[in-house]
Amino acid sequence: MRILFVSDVYFPRINGVSTSIKTFMAALERLGHEVLLIAPDYGNDGPGDPRVIRIPARVVPFDPEDRFMSRSEIGKRYASLKTLDIDLVHIHTPFVAHYAGLSIAEGLGVPVIETYHTFFEEYLFHYVPLVPKSWMRALARRFSRSQCDAVDTVIVPSRPMLDVLHQYGIRAHMEIIPTGLELERFRGGDGARFRARHQMSPDRFVLLHVGRVAHEKNIEFLMQVVARVRIAVPGVLFVIAGEGPALPSLRAMARDLGIEFNVQFIGYLDRDSELLDCYRAADLKIFASRTETQGLVLLEAMALGVPVVSTAVMGTRDVLAEGCGAAIVSEDVQGFADVVARLLRSPELRARMSEDGREYVHKWSADAMARRLAAVYEDGIKSAGAAKIAAVRQ
Repeated sequence: MRILFVSDVYFPRINGVSTSIKTFMAALERLGHEVLLIAPDYGNDGPGDPRVIRIPARVVPFDPEDRFMSRSEIGKRYASLKTLDIDLVHIHTPFVAHYAGLSIAEGLGVPVIETYHTFFEEYLFHYVPLVPKSWMRALARRFSRSQCDAVDTVIVPSRPMLDVLHQYGIRAHMEIIPTGLELERFRGGDGARFRARHQMSPDRFVLLHVGRVAHEKNIEFLMQVVARVRIAVPGVLFVIAGEGPALPSLRAMARDLGIEFNVQFIGYLDRDSELLDCYRAADLKIFASRTETQGLVLLEAMALGVPVVSTAVMGTRDVLAEGCGAAIVSEDVQGFADVVARLLRSPELRARMSEDGREYVHKWSADAMARRLAAVYEDGIKSAGAAKIAAVRQ
């Protein structure tokens, strides 16, 4: 099959959607399929990838990491797309990409699938703070219903996200397919090298957050946890690897809590090199996002032997299993801090969790998830073909 992905985000923009797209592209290609991608041009994309069709784009107001692709520029690619024998269009984001993807699929006469990557109900009000939360949640639900019901199939990464969309009243066919993990990429890493590079003592306990530094990630809660943990473990260090709109407020919060010595912001890291070192430098990965549709970073941490302490909200519930490399806790500052402090004091327990986590992540392989996605594609193409035949016979 030849599949066209359409997305409003992709590398060098680092987030879970970019990672999911890259992972599925590689895995589908290993299965013998061909994948093309329409994505924004960020102006610093590095060496060109012949599979990626970069579209001129402008900066999104109030969110300079993101881009709005030009619809007219996408339209200029329609003629060349018609020569490529595209079998199916797969949309990954709900902005320009959604409407462009629908137009392309209609013009080519092929089925269209969309992945619901982001829990917008718990996301939008962080970025439009002057509008009441209830209004933004209602808008997100209406927006989601309209878009999901416009495609042939909706892919969701977890059962909780599927349940949410059912509650919205979405009628489209839906399938649960998480993003898999390319296990061969999550081997090695040198924690001692990372600590030396960032002037971290080899004897200091390190807690880690990897991902976008955004308000919906609930990192403020983790900062409060660290303030409690440092009472029991005074030298503990909370490393925040990532960037995003919450960074200024988190720096201020560290000052207000008196934990500047216990927090280190290190920005984005190269996924193929320094990020592996960063994971390996950590004693625990801590996580409390309320909006994850999956939580791929948790699997990445466990694949590299880093035990996880996390709440289990939304898609995180599908990813984590108590005793399988993770401790699941409630969103209570003192309770969360007590579990973290207990694990830091017990190297034997952390070592056992590390081994359990490495074993657990094998069920999440990228190739297994790509095979499931390819089966959905094949069903969609067959259904579209049957519908065309029926229409002709009428």
